Amino acid sequence: MNQTNLTKPAKPSFSGYEVFVIAILAFLQFTVILDFMVMSPLGAIIRPQLKITPAQFGIAVSAYAISAGVSGLLAAGFADRFDRKKLLIFFYTGFLIGTALCAMAPNYYFLLGARIVTGLFGGVIGSVSMAIVTDLFRMEVRGRVMGFIQMAFAASQVLGLPIGLYLANKFAWHAPFWMIVIAGIIPGIIIALKMKPVNAHLALQNNHNAFVHMRKTVSNPNYLLAFLTTTLLATGGFMLMPFGSDFSIRNLGIRQEDLPVLYGVSGVFSFVFGPLTGYLGDKLGKYSVFAGGSILTMIMVAIYTNLGVTPLAVVISINVLMFAGVLARMATSTALVSAIPQPQDRGAFMSINSSVQQFAGGLAAFVAGQVITEGPDQKLQHYSTLGIIVIASMLVVMVMLYFVNKQVAGKMAGVGAHKETSKEPVEAFVIE
Repeated sequence: MNQTNLTKPAKPSFSGYEVFVIAILAFLQFTVILDFMVMSPLGAIIRPQLKITPAQFGIAVSAYAISAGVSGLLAAGFADRFDRKKLLIFFYTGFLIGTALCAMAPNYYFLLGARIVTGLFGGVIGSVSMAIVTDLFRMEVRGRVMGFIQMAFAASQVLGLPIGLYLANKFAWHAPFWMIVIAGIIPGIIIALKMKPVNAHLALQNNHNAFVHMRKTVSNPNYLLAFLTTTLLATGGFMLMPFGSDFSIRNLGIRQEDLPVLYGVSGVFSFVFGPLTGYLGDKLGKYSVFAGGSILTMIMVAIYTNLGVTPLAVVISINVLMFAGVLARMATSTALVSAIPQPQDRGAFMSINSSVQQFAGGLAAFVAGQVITEGPDQKLQHYSTLGIIVIASMLVVMVMLYFVNKQVAGKMAGVGAHKETSKEPVEAFVIE
């Protein structure tokens, strides 16, 4: 037996620079996610002030998603033809400009236009970030990386939403958007100054026509199942979230000033659940953790969407469990889908994948706005109908992701076999 391997110190999971990349991408995602999420709790303030209906508010939410989907498709052909760092800086700058326009909106139609601009740029940021993660981190640790980056989801609730709601209550609903712009300047500057180029994929490009590259990526039969799975994955959040604050106040009897507590406490627990579910996905199997998270989420959705007036502590408990399931689904499904594309297609794949997610989310938000109505007592009606639709979509996704998992397992087995028989690296992605 070779004793050398037994005494050799274990290699750290992540280098110092890799920790920096994870942290800065998570902070960047925090601002992008907060920009989308803040619309939901602000709905209870924006709707009466701008005198808009639930259907109009649903359109405002879906406008961001649909424009993000359009920009993702337009960017797909070019996503693998540039240094990913430069792409990230370009789209993030546009995102901050769009958010500033939201902060200056004097009426509904200006806000609608500003949301479209924000979506055009913000919708591509997530796909570029995921392409960077996939380029730099091997599959064995990618669940943990995704889990840490998904902490941005928790941070937006713990820090962003309570502070944003406080500012909205104290000043005006415009204030949270100014907060995002100011906070977003920080990661933008750090990325420009400190992040190294991410351009190793450029050496693998053999197609000089961006539109041909996009068409081949879209029509690749190995990618279609992942795109379809992502389409349904978006349904849940985009259906329930836009009217979450309205439902909490009008139906559950939660006071508007208690919303920061509701979102903040749920977010604190999400800080733990994000990395934990990513770690468990790496250790126990990503699909197993996804299935467990889906079952937990479905149970909580069924309970939550059928509640009447409920004590704040009970609502918080249900939200904590629901977000635990959501984060388990997000971290593990993202890690699995990220393993599908070939290195030379990653940017295009991630852009298209983000686009179909945004299109599906925009459609879901629009449908939700058509399903939800206000009763004579101003309570939201048919929220439980949305819950049924969400649960049905989760059941279908569980089946679809099972086959995605099998596809990834086959690919990883092929990579392992190649490494055993060849000294050439299968993927040689480094930061230069």
